Amino acid sequence: MSFLPVSGLSGTAETAQSQVSVGMGLLAGSTVMLLTVIWGSCIIVGRCDLHDSVAIDGTNTKGFNLKESGVSTDIWTCYAARIMAISVIPFLIVQLPQALSSTSGRHLAVLIALIISLLMLVSYCVYQVFQPWIQRRRLAFAKHKHVISGILRHLKKHGLGRLLTDDGEPDTEIIRKLFETIDENHDGGLSPSELRALIIGIRFEEIDLDQDDAVSKVIADFDTSRDNLVQEDEFVEGITKWINEAKQTGGAYPESNTGTFKFIDHFHQQTKREHALLGSEEQSDEVVENVENPRWISIKAVLMLLLGTLITAAFADPLVDAVDNFSEATSIPSFFISFIALPLATNSSEAVSAIIFASRKKQRTASLTFSELYGAVTMNNVLCLSVFLALVYVRGLTWDFSSEVLVILIVCVVMGAFASFRTTFPLWTCSVAYILYPFSLGLVYVLDYVFGWS
Repeated sequence: MSFLPVSGLSGTAETAQSQVSVGMGLLAGSTVMLLTVIWGSCIIVGRCDLHDSVAIDGTNTKGFNLKESGVSTDIWTCYAARIMAISVIPFLIVQLPQALSSTSGRHLAVLIALIISLLMLVSYCVYQVFQPWIQRRRLAFAKHKHVISGILRHLKKHGLGRLLTDDGEPDTEIIRKLFETIDENHDGGLSPSELRALIIGIRFEEIDLDQDDAVSKVIADFDTSRDNLVQEDEFVEGITKWINEAKQTGGAYPESNTGTFKFIDHFHQQTKREHALLGSEEQSDEVVENVENPRWISIKAVLMLLLGTLITAAFADPLVDAVDNFSEATSIPSFFISFIALPLATNSSEAVSAIIFASRKKQRTASLTFSELYGAVTMNNVLCLSVFLALVYVRGLTWDFSSEVLVILIVCVVMGAFASFRTTFPLWTCSVAYILYPFSLGLVYVLDYVFGWS
């Protein structure tokens, strides 16, 4: 995609129009290939056994079972898919005049779409900067909820299931008796060491818990007097608040013949699920070594980018000319060469890295793999489209890419909606992606050469 700006700036307007059509074909072909062939291949390569609709890391005993094997991702991957689906808005705007059969507003529509695309690009970059901080904050909150649910379950167990009265309200007498069992030195206040002993005794094995941080947050919730001790009344008030929060989140489920409620167990399962969806705090599965001379590495990276830009500028026009010449020699439309052949070359590195990463068969690597695919498509939709719209606007070119836009919209919306509201993808879901690829090729052919859209 990097030769797109150069190919549109050279030659006459007619030549630029022809060359930019190759670039638009590459834009559409790259997006379609990432979300169909590569997406489906990652599902197959990264499949694991599914248990309770969650993939078990490193297990693959079900083979190619369409329903019992698949891939699980974290909730952040869903957010990446939603962002990708939203990023098609500039395509809708620039296509609006043609949909309304209006010729007077096409130039203005290109300008409006360009502005919105640039704004979305800036917003996406800002989101990428702050997303790790947001993820850490949400994960810390999920861990705290997990501590709350664990303590409530522990107290319910030691209170013989009678944390609530028969009318469903917190039983303060039982809570006070539980306080006395936790208060080992019977001084009327729970110290940080006593709370730490409580948390260690519960054994939060499901999460990587910082016990000192958990203790400080429990004290912050309970210690209204700010004396770094949790008094009996503060303990009762704090547990009552936690129970009410769990009732609102988990719902009340009366259990027959016992007079107790199962919402605490339901709340605990919900917090475990929420923590699993947010993923772990590890940023990668690789060992991160101490980086020596980071300033030189940054300079080297910038120099490599500049070198790549110069190489692109040097070979952009010959590449586009080669596509046109090959098209004339074989009588194959240049659009299909750019739509099918060029994406195979330009996306080869992403395809190989995505498949290798997915083959590790872990939720973390699967999340990173699919987030990378959605992120690449998002950048196609905002960065590459911004450059393309700028060329069309500055050179006064004709926007004549209705079939390409429609294909991009269909694939992005279908796969974006498909991946936005689920975190587990059974093996059968790869068939949806694979079917979309020949469907996209056939649709472009019918629209361009049967209905004459372009």
